[in-house]
Amino acid sequence: MKVLGIAAGPDNEFSVLLADLENKFVLPIAIGPFEAQAIAIPLSGDMPPRPLTHDLLKSLCDAMGGVVQQIVITGIKEGVYYAEVHIQHDGKVTVVDSRPSDAIALAVRCVCPIYMAPRLVEFTYEFKDIIAQE
Repeated sequence: MKVLGIAAGPDNEFSVLLADLENKFVLPIAIGPFEAQAIAIPLSGDMPPRPLTHDLLKSLCDAMGGVVQQIVITGIKEGVYYAEVHIQHDGKVTVVDSRPSDAIALAVRCVCPIYMAPRLVEFTYEFKDIIAQE
């Protein structure tokens, strides 16, 4: 999947829009304004004057010889999405539980793949329907 963008609603609510690589389906995930900013900054190419939390996480991984291999949106329970960050270090992969917004913010900084569990396809919208609403 790829980050299609950040959508803002009228009441200061935000969603990150994840699209499959063929632009057939979009998975919207509700996030807060700070999380939206954390994802939007690297997508815009801007660099904050000081590292933000996700920049720090990437720097820590780099300094310790770890590589963020991928993130996976794993499930949804009671309207809350779950994700994992997969980090390779010393020949092993460590899987860390994460909020999807944090995992995505890290993925856009590390330029790593974003995956979605197949069972989440029922929560997606057709790409053409999302674009038609804009």
